[in-house]
Amino acid sequence: MNIVRASTVTPSTYPLRVEIRAHALGADMAESDTAPDPHDYFDTALATCKALTAQWYAKRHGIPLERVESEVERDDAKERAGVYHLRVKVTFHGPLTDEQRALLYRAIGACPVHKLMTTTEVEIETVAPEA
Repeated sequence: MNIVRASTVTPSTYPLRVEIRAHALGADMAESDTAPDPHDYFDTALATCKALTAQWYAKRHGIPLERVESEVERDDAKERAGVYHLRVKVTFHGPLTDEQRALLYRAIGACPVHKLMTTTEVEIETVAPEA
């Protein structure tokens, strides 16, 4: 089980300290821009999953992928209507053939976070701490 903790840094303010295993990050409201907001982390999950999946696939299949750049552009204008549009641009660097690039694009289309966001029913249970 993986646990992510988010806690207030200063009483009555928005900034949060986020702890993930041995890592500490910050989070804040978008308007204050002192740290990424929750939507940024959601989008980041997709960008990083695609890049890491490409690296993993290339290593597993002997594809000479040297570097990956993944960029996610968010259009949340219709979020309240139930549409959250993410446009992902992934660039592969290295001496790759067109066939190898096609294989990498196919692999990243099925990265675990992409599948989680688009094909999995996510159940969220919010509970109070035990007394």
